[in-house]
Amino acid sequence: MADRILEAAAEEFEQSGYAGATTAAIARRAGVTEAQIFRLHASKQALFRAAIFTPLNRHFADFQARSASDPGKGRDVAAAYIGELQEFMARHARMFLSLLVTNAYSPEASAGIDALDGLQDYFRQGEAMSQRRLGENPPVAPELMVRIAFAAVLANQMFREWLFPAGMATDDEIRDAIAAFVIQGIEANGPV
Repeated sequence: MADRILEAAAEEFEQSGYAGATTAAIARRAGVTEAQIFRLHASKQALFRAAIFTPLNRHFADFQARSASDPGKGRDVAAAYIGELQEFMARHARMFLSLLVTNAYSPEASAGIDALDGLQDYFRQGEAMSQRRLGENPPVAPELMVRIAFAAVLANQMFREWLFPAGMATDDEIRDAIAAFVIQGIEANGPV
């Protein structure tokens, strides 16, 4: 039941946004009563955080585990890694958008974004990998580089329709251009 509630809540928040989603609609979608929701979650805010952060945590942790299991080296591996990050972002763009909008209009509801352990682990592991590769005093701090690369991929996925009008380029061309851009940025600190 708890997972069903979280799935229903995530769908409702993605579809209606934080302000438009109601616990009544979430209960209907999950096939439970509002009382059952409130037994598990103290408030709509708590349900929002659980519905958004729990799946994102799982996905980031899984993504990082799979990516870390094939550490390889070189541009091809970096391009594959960026490609996988792009796929991940594309699959979860609505959830990221829901977080963005909620943070803009109801920041108290999205408080705790730093609780995305999987995302924080992703950043820490990326920083550690960069630090090992670069040594001391790289031109761009690894903690900045990993976040900027992440932001570039995320922004290109979230604002895809705005940035790339129909017919401008194929999905593969856009994907390759984003990967090339991010890899060139990473190479500001030295060869990949």
